[in-house]
Amino acid sequence: SAVVFPKKIATEQQSLMLVKRLLAVAVSCITYLRGIFPESAYGTRYMDGGISHVLSQRGRGKAGISSWISCGMLGCYDALQKKYLRQIVLAVYTQPEDPQTVTECYHFKFKYTQNGPLLDFGSKDRKCEPSIPCADTKRASILLIRKIFILMQNLSPLPGDVCLTMKLLYYDEVTPPDYQPPGFKEARDEGLLFREEPMYLNVGEVPTSFHLLKLKITTEKQRMENVDKNILEQEEAAEPLQVGAVSRDDPEESQDM
Repeated sequence: SAVVFPKKIATEQQSLMLVKRLLAVAVSCITYLRGIFPESAYGTRYMDGGISHVLSQRGRGKAGISSWISCGMLGCYDALQKKYLRQIVLAVYTQPEDPQTVTECYHFKFKYTQNGPLLDFGSKDRKCEPSIPCADTKRASILLIRKIFILMQNLSPLPGDVCLTMKLLYYDEVTPPDYQPPGFKEARDEGLLFREEPMYLNVGEVPTSFHLLKLKITTEKQRMENVDKNILEQEEAAEPLQVGAVSRDDPEESQDM
């Protein structure tokens, strides 16, 4: 019944577990507060700093929803554990026949260190410690979740009927060409478009000595009218993010769920 952050992150496996838990909580918070799934699909979990609603396989009468998102998360975890995963995109759209035209996007970006934590060889008497203290990672994790809560509660509501898709983008140099994580299929080479003027936001990042997780949000500018501009830092780049598309300057392989 609790979302527990590890007391230490000294190994890659401990870091991976943290990233998985944080990803599950973040996706659940976003979908819950944006009203994408009904409340019965969630269970209550306690975590540092408050109560969170987490998508549950035991959601009453909503096995289809829970199975869909659970299968998608398992695919994400598989790609994450293999260090293939570069980005997860949750895209919200309103026309089932036109899933490429979206109204809101959530970008989870991942980086990996090749050699694990940096070690301190300055003193023979001191034990080698990870370069990023666990307390800093925990603080960043809680701050990220709090920012999600604040932003989701301040954004103007989504339309009444929306659809959700999940896309995965990979590090091409290490990912086998025929790799298919559970629950996903190869995507078409089409980018995601916004019908209205979009706004790009940096929500935050969580570093460990083995992983780096960043969250960015793209939403229609009109939904940001009631949001305090001090809450989040606006994305500096003027160009739209390339999502699920193959670009000459930034080639990306994506797969759909």
